Amino acid sequence: MTTKVLIADDHGAVRAGLVLVLSAAPDIEVVGEAGNGEEAVALAHRLRPDVVLMDIRMPGTDGIAATRQLVALTDVLILTTFDLDEYVYGALRAGAAGFLLKDTDADKLIEAVRLIADGDGMIAPEVTRRVITAFAEQHPPPALGAPVGLDKLTTREREVLAHIGAGLSNREIARVLGMASTTTKTHVSRVLTKLNLRSRVEAAVLARELRLRTDQPEPWNRA
Repeated sequence: MTTKVLIADDHGAVRAGLVLVLSAAPDIEVVGEAGNGEEAVALAHRLRPDVVLMDIRMPGTDGIAATRQLVALTDVLILTTFDLDEYVYGALRAGAAGFLLKDTDADKLIEAVRLIADGDGMIAPEVTRRVITAFAEQHPPPALGAPVGLDKLTTREREVLAHIGAGLSNREIARVLGMASTTTKTHVSRVLTKLNLRSRVEAAVLARELRLRTDQPEPWNRA
């Protein structure tokens, strides 16, 4: 099955390079290009891509505002130079499915698009610890008790949440917990719904805030 991708970046040379890289993959088709967030939103509604590759800083409607408008329609993969953290946090809150640095090599970019199109998430290893740690420091968890909705999770869903916090993909979680990939995707979806989270990135932040461990994912119940 072909994954349809829309590229949004205000630099034509960057877009051309991304088109060249993604077009080399037989299962990926670049269906459109946008120079700013407003164009990206309009094209996404018309072309219905599976994934939008989104720059953050663009003239007019920026990538954060565009992501906020698109998450109900499609998955958004943010490409960033990561020189301004607040933009990354804004995109996280907007519901982006993943983050990659612009110097990511071609193979990793292609794999990220495939993972996100498959309902997974992707955060560049260079970004993960810095994003999650800083976000958690700025938004500390409540001093007592667990977040609203956490008590609604089943034991398996809590295990899945802990593994999301550990940075595992859906495929890796399925392998570790001995589940089918489709079952894992269902659990992830239920976790996000029950906890009122917009993306697995937010789920990872929550899991890190709670210090969930994959071998003991319920620290709030310990004496």
